[in-house]
Amino acid sequence: MAGKYQHIANDLAHRINHGEFNVGDMLPSENQLATHYKVSRETARKALAKLTDEGRIQKMMGKGSIVIKPARYTLPVSHLVSYTEFLKDNGIDSENHVFALEDAPLPAMPFQDIDPSLTPGQKCTYVGRVRIINKLPSIVDHDFILKSVVPDISHATAQASLYNYFEDDLGLTIAYSPKQITVEPANAQDQELLGLCEGSYVAVTTSIAHLADTTAFQFSQSRHRADKFKYQDFARRK
Repeated sequence: MAGKYQHIANDLAHRINHGEFNVGDMLPSENQLATHYKVSRETARKALAKLTDEGRIQKMMGKGSIVIKPARYTLPVSHLVSYTEFLKDNGIDSENHVFALEDAPLPAMPFQDIDPSLTPGQKCTYVGRVRIINKLPSIVDHDFILKSVVPDISHATAQASLYNYFEDDLGLTIAYSPKQITVEPANAQDQELLGLCEGSYVAVTTSIAHLADTTAFQFSQSRHRADKFKYQDFARRK
């Protein structure tokens, strides 16, 4: 049953993302969805409830479900996906602005908060990017990639997708990435690149990506506009 309502929710989300249903449009009723997807009305109701929880639709008493504009984007936290994969899955308009691409030593902080045993000073390529989502500068990404694993990164690669380059071109197998989430005052660079006022805050995700052989090779910090960041996870009691 769960698989059926998840499939329906995913299909409706895809149709919303690709303009079949626009902001302000009413989705088909539970009965219409049940008939179209050949499921029970309860399954259709669960699919709509999932879209409601995700902030894609709003149920209106006596009228049905209307498509709304999500105020925030939901980046996966407990799953390891690339930014490019996230955009593709969610149909979001985005572009990258590379503001730095240079050799740099691996800094101790903030990464020693995640792995106290790491060795700072290792040779890295530093990639600094601004993620512009729906024409709004929304995320500042700082990536330090070990040169011992990835010797060179071109501007075109930094502009496009690092993960595609790592996996498709270099054949690396990325396995896992511990993450830490904090909320911090926006620094001067955040304010400049994201257009924030003094006194604003950013949501900060810090992570260390590891290969299948447990080699830590990518050290990342993403600094998000707090008004556009949404943390979402799933927890099950043991």
